Amino acid sequence: MNVVVTMELRLERTPDGAVWTRTPYSRGFWDRYLEVFESVRVVARVLDVPCSDPGSERVDGERVTVHGLPYYVGPWEFARRWRDLRRAVQGAVRPGDAVIMRVGSPIADLLQPGLAKRAHPYGVEVVGDPWEAFGPGAIRHPLRPFFRRWFARNLRRQCRHASAGCFVTRKALQDRYPLGPEAFCAAASDIDLLPEHFAQGPRSWSRVPDPLRLVFVGSLEQVYKAPDVLISAMARLRSDHEIPRVTLDVVGDGRFRASLEEQARTLGLRGAVRFHGHLPAGDAVRRRLDAADLFVLPSRAEGLPRAMVEAMARAMPCIGSDAVGIPELIDDEDRVPAGSSQALAAKIADAAASTRRLEAMSARNFERARDYAAEPLRRRRTTFYEALRASTAHRRAS
Repeated sequence: MNVVVTMELRLERTPDGAVWTRTPYSRGFWDRYLEVFESVRVVARVLDVPCSDPGSERVDGERVTVHGLPYYVGPWEFARRWRDLRRAVQGAVRPGDAVIMRVGSPIADLLQPGLAKRAHPYGVEVVGDPWEAFGPGAIRHPLRPFFRRWFARNLRRQCRHASAGCFVTRKALQDRYPLGPEAFCAAASDIDLLPEHFAQGPRSWSRVPDPLRLVFVGSLEQVYKAPDVLISAMARLRSDHEIPRVTLDVVGDGRFRASLEEQARTLGLRGAVRFHGHLPAGDAVRRRLDAADLFVLPSRAEGLPRAMVEAMARAMPCIGSDAVGIPELIDDEDRVPAGSSQALAAKIADAAASTRRLEAMSARNFERARDYAAEPLRRRRTTFYEALRASTAHRRAS
């Protein structure tokens, strides 16, 4: 049986037909589906380019194909290409295919009504929360309040009618977007931590960090991970908390990078905030994590943040907001209200002032990261895939 997987990815296709990405969703990612299904058809936006970017990896390969959708960026282009997108999405599913929609997702919004009309079973992998993603300050668009209600309502409907669902959180997303009473439900993060992803053990400090080295890892395509709040907190650490020797490494890229660089310059943080752009997943990111004292992710919206889990596996003390999945990872004492640079600066200063506090955070996070080791998560995902395959086969036989 083939499985169709829809994703909010933007991929690139070179003239030889190969499809490329700089995200973690390269060819090896799809092996998890191939443990249960014979082949995978990935449905995502594809842009034709003359050559792939440095650091890109192949998406397609043995038993994995890509069904390319018309390329768009942002709500206005989505609306302009809506008819072509709907036609292309609906053409991706063939009779007998299993279907998994990674949601919330405008692409899934185009596909689900047709599946429901044909009584075609489908599964959902709930990896994000549109109610948070379109919350105040998370995205800059005049129709943001409408999008927030619209996409959250669509996701509730998709979950309610799914045959099976797998959530990246243990509870938070399940409560907001419940499955129907007969659906199979699993919980498994999208992260696969292998032994080499873990540090040797918790960290120790002989003295409080000076300079204090912060690190942020996340997309800059939108500001829902709140790098702007973190940069403002950097200025407050210098002025309000008298920590002049503080640096921030920003790992990630996107259309807001230029405005964030300008924000840092305006606040007098030239040289203290260093933008590294996109780094290949793996050793390059781990080296940046290992070189820092504190990982900070003050997101306005989240599912379960991959970057924070990876930082925890490196035994990093972490400070985050109270957005959706983050409370499942770190304690109350390590979190702040989303959007508050004042509270964030105070929390960073408090944590950095005590080696005992930093070491307790490190040990706690390192132990919790073990819950995201690859093997137990693989087993949970596999039961979800098997449930969906059985549901699809039953429908085909009836």
